[in-house]
This record gives sequence, structure tokens and C-alpha cells, in this order.
Amino acid sequence: MLGRCDEVDEIGQQVFIRFYEALPKFRGDSSVKTYLTRIAINLSLNELKRRKRRFMLFRPVEDAAEIRSNDAEAHGDMALIEQALARLSPDARDVVVLRLVNGYSTEETAEMLAIPVGTVLSRLSIARKKLRDWLAPHFADMIEE
Repeated sequence: MLGRCDEVDEIGQQVFIRFYEALPKFRGDSSVKTYLTRIAINLSLNELKRRKRRFMLFRPVEDAAEIRSNDAEAHGDMALIEQALARLSPDARDVVVLRLVNGYSTEETAEMLAIPVGTVLSRLSIARKKLRDWLAPHFADMIEE
């Protein structure tokens, strides 16, 4: 959800600290894996909000489109995909990362996000269409219609 950055390791450590602190409250209604994933998602969303606030306070002088273009050229296909994921809403990104990147089932994703299975499927469908539209110009020969 955060891409490659310095904060990832810190958040990874925070997940286990939060889990340890919350152990007395853990009721076992869900699996430990689900519980840890939910903590990681919440911490990642908080970091994304912090980044957005920082960006609004300290906007770079350069044109953002130029930065994205240079970044994509420098880091290749992975950077393009990370940028497309970043353009998704946090709700859609959660579903895409859990289902498509981490390989959780629809049911597991629904449980981790505490949303209905139908909502997972809907968000995934919408996110796939957006990703296809955004990435098609770069990967036209690889995308099926």
C-alpha cells in the first residue's frame, strides 16, 4: 500500500507492537492473520494521510506530472504500477493489494476489511477497470480486452 519507502519497516514493527499491546483485547473472533493485516492496513492508511498533509504543506516546485513521468522512466514498469495503485482510492487500493498483490481470497479480504463480500467484488471490479484504463497506454500489448 505504501510502496517502497523508509516508513515500511517502521510500520511493520508498529504492527507487532500494536498487536502485542492489544493481545488482552483479542477475542479470537477472527484469525491472528486477519487481525495483523487489519492493523497493518490501518497504520498504512494513517501514513498515507500523513504524507498527503505533508505534501499539501510542502509542495514541490516542479510540475507533479513531470516528476511522475521521470520517475516512471527511471524505475520502469513497477513504478508505473505503483503510481496507478496510488491513484486509486484507499478503499479500492486495500482490496486490490489484499486480493491481487497478497493473494487473499475474496472472503478473507472481506473479513479483514470488515465489509461484505459483494463490496469487495464491486471495489475490485471498479479498481481493475481504472487500472486497465490507466496502464493500457504503457502495456497495450500485454492487456487483454
